Amino acid sequence: MGIGGQQVTIVVDVANVMGSRPDGWWRDRAGAAVRLHAQIVALASSGRAILPDGRGAAEAPGPADEADLAGQATPAFVMVLEGAAKAAAARLASADPATAGPGEVRVVQAPGSGDDAIVAVVRELPGRRVVVTADRGLRERCVAAGAEILGPSWLLGLLRG
Repeated sequence: MGIGGQQVTIVVDVANVMGSRPDGWWRDRAGAAVRLHAQIVALASSGRAILPDGRGAAEAPGPADEADLAGQATPAFVMVLEGAAKAAAARLASADPATAGPGEVRVVQAPGSGDDAIVAVVRELPGRRVVVTADRGLRERCVAAGAEILGPSWLLGLLRG
């Protein structure tokens, strides 16, 4: 949970994040989505998903750290797959994004437009929602739906760390 018991969920625009790193993702979009999922699962369980305002996750506090970590939250992640990357869903656990708990990663298959699915997820989720994308139009739609925005470089930096 987060500030005042508020759940924090990070919604990942998988196509946009994959497209922001030139690692050959275009040759196997489903395989790239599976690799990104594995990295996000490791990040979610590591306690290193700290949002820039410090209200993200933190490692389990020791006695000396408890006051410093008050109000920080372990976020849940929701990865939205679209297009050819949806083939990865058969290899990944999918579930209702609204049931994602702290430190969990859920996968959503966009039935049509990935952007439309991301906005729908943002509207459905309770609590604090943070969308990871560089898509200007999607950013505007998500802010209008109540989400905050971070660029792919923030997430990729954590995945490299």
